[in-house]
Amino acid sequence: METTNGLNRTSATKSVPRCAAFFAVACAAAAFLSGCGAPGEPTPPAPVIPSTVTDLSAHQSGDGVLLTFTLPRKSTTGDRLTDTPAIEVLRGTAKEDGAPEMKSLRVVATIPGELVVKDLKEERVEVTDPISPEDIKAHPGMRVAYEVRTRVSKKRASASSSVIVLRLYRVAERITTLQARVTETSIELSWAAPAKTSGGEPLPGPISYRVYRGEIEPASAEATAKDPAQAQWRAKPTLLGPADNTSYRDSGFEFGKTYVYLVRSAVPAADEAIESSDSTPAVVTPLDTFPPAAPTGVVAAALPGANPGSAQVDLSWSINSETDLAGYRVYRSEQEGSRGALLAPELLPTPAVRDNSVQPGHRYWYTVTAVDRAGNESAPSQQVAVEIAQPSS
Repeated sequence: METTNGLNRTSATKSVPRCAAFFAVACAAAAFLSGCGAPGEPTPPAPVIPSTVTDLSAHQSGDGVLLTFTLPRKSTTGDRLTDTPAIEVLRGTAKEDGAPEMKSLRVVATIPGELVVKDLKEERVEVTDPISPEDIKAHPGMRVAYEVRTRVSKKRASASSSVIVLRLYRVAERITTLQARVTETSIELSWAAPAKTSGGEPLPGPISYRVYRGEIEPASAEATAKDPAQAQWRAKPTLLGPADNTSYRDSGFEFGKTYVYLVRSAVPAADEAIESSDSTPAVVTPLDTFPPAAPTGVVAAALPGANPGSAQVDLSWSINSETDLAGYRVYRSEQEGSRGALLAPELLPTPAVRDNSVQPGHRYWYTVTAVDRAGNESAPSQQVAVEIAQPSS
């Protein structure tokens, strides 16, 4: 009995901690499932991943490659991005058959989101990756591969875009002597022809030119002339037209606006013409300092006035053809060769006027000028004289 009782006591003694342990585990599980008890470690939020760039395009632009694509504005979950994503540009090599060497792709440029915002053009991004002229000189027709990705989190970037492969060719050296002269009807550009490639070699064939024009804020004109990267664009440069020689005439400008002109040389390569890098800029604010032509065909006639013994003079002249004409001024003098005083303080909108303030027995000389919207006044017309006769007794 003692042995049996002893075994029983031993069994009873060992069974107490087992039950207690089971009870503790059960309580912990219940607390976890019910949310009661001490909270667990918080789960970090998943990083926001921008959607993939799907429209990457690339072409050679001088000594570099211009990449263009639409900036992602949504995440992979379809939510709108609250921050502008940074851009990573990857460059690598390609095989002779044009297939990219995927393992060669490396990040060559990272553009922070705040800088991307400044260069956005209707959600389109333009990024230029510079290429050494010496590399192109050593390997004309070399193949390069590009892809881009974006990120708003340091933890995860977007998936990479599709890979673009292109060939790079020698280009002409940049033009450094662009001049601009303002005339009444056009802005005349001229420049010196480049003598060699950017790598120092003779130019590989005939050369042509392409002229670009943009508009900037007038306050940034001085800084832009020194460094085009400082331009505050109202309208970024677009192609005005081609030029076969070293001059171009822009007749589609407006006085008072501030323009930036750039010229690129183009040399043949493969089946296209490859443009050089931008020339030094020509910054121009054309001002209208050009007066209209002097009015012609001025005639004057003395006529009886509305009251007995009074007189009046009717003047008329040929209409000016200037498109910015604002009106006319008529001067009257009682001394030949002197312009005299204005007949009316306001500009006359039509080429005719009646002078009701003449006096009998006096002789008057009239001259007419034309005025444009900028306030430029023409030279005077030829003087015409009118004798006002004394009334008959």
